[in-house]
Amino acid sequence: MKQQIYLDNAATTRTRPEVVEAMLPYFTEYYGNPSSVYDFSAPVKEAVQKARETIASTIGARTEEIYFTAGGTEADNWAIKAAAEAYRDKGNHIITSKVEHHAVLHTCQYLEKHGFEVTYLDVDETGTVKLEELKKAIRPTTILITIMFANNEIGTIEPVKEIGEIAKEHGILFHTDAVQAYGHLPIHVDDLNIGMLSASGHKINGPKGIGFLYIRKGVKIRSFVHGGAQERKRRAGTENVPAIIGFGKAAEMAAGSMEERAIKEARLRDYLISRVMAEIPYVRVNGHRTRRLPNNVNLAFQFIEGESLLILLDSKGICGSSGSACTSGSLDPSHVLLAIGLPHEIAHGSLRLTLSEENTKEEMDYVVDTIKTVVERLRNMSPLYEDFMKNK
Repeated sequence: MKQQIYLDNAATTRTRPEVVEAMLPYFTEYYGNPSSVYDFSAPVKEAVQKARETIASTIGARTEEIYFTAGGTEADNWAIKAAAEAYRDKGNHIITSKVEHHAVLHTCQYLEKHGFEVTYLDVDETGTVKLEELKKAIRPTTILITIMFANNEIGTIEPVKEIGEIAKEHGILFHTDAVQAYGHLPIHVDDLNIGMLSASGHKINGPKGIGFLYIRKGVKIRSFVHGGAQERKRRAGTENVPAIIGFGKAAEMAAGSMEERAIKEARLRDYLISRVMAEIPYVRVNGHRTRRLPNNVNLAFQFIEGESLLILLDSKGICGSSGSACTSGSLDPSHVLLAIGLPHEIAHGSLRLTLSEENTKEEMDYVVDTIKTVVERLRNMSPLYEDFMKNK
């Protein structure tokens, strides 16, 4: 069997054995519906509440401010659509950025078809939202600012604290998509003036199909799914108990290992980047060099196609991506890379590698050596590269 090096942890992570172990009893032994009133369901209800308490503690929230969802995409949709509906009597203007996940961008585009106005903020060459532009975009009718915590493609960490302060100063609700940041970066919702926050279990070694939306107490937001009284009448449907238990366990483990994990991942990240930059010409690092997720590497190689690079890396046992897994079937260049100013031909040559604490320095050496070989091979087949070298 060929060597397998998994470097696509921004797409999904391996569910930890401890998480699976915590989930298993809730499939076969404690399988009652937590909304039922009989004694058999009492321990199930208690376990769900404990998971909610654990998750709330990881972001400095109250237990009753955590609402479970089917994932980050649902949480984003709920936050934006329900806030737009709830605050429509105040205004119809929403502010977001051009580098958001499509769960946010497509939701905003949907609302534009229903009478809302959306400002899509430009970012600088690192992918960072410009605070002065944010301030200028605010109108009397602005009801929501939704800016991600950290970018899923290029890893840039946005100035969330400053954005929260601006929102608070103007009395505007602030939502952040923290799917990539939760469990990887310290988050305290009060310190950051966050009104709503989205997160997902499978980005932190938890199960897929589970997420949460933090809704600050007092925020006027309505139900997103109708048909029952679950989640304090705000999100109908029988709770996904095993996944909730798994999410709680994963959150506990992620919070406990965050600092140590970040140090190790950042060290490997910087080592990989430094070798690539020193040994491969005509390549650039996308995203902020220091204010970025500890495990994120995003590189753009001139004169090659990212898809060809991914296929050849896969043949050598390396799993990476060219951007978000949600758009992997698209032939269009990344909207994030275009937003930071890359021309189409360079944006097409992007590679995203997202590490985990399980990766090693030896693996990074193998990855860099393989990238060097593959990039050289692809450039030798490229008419653009041939013309460039002739005219150099």
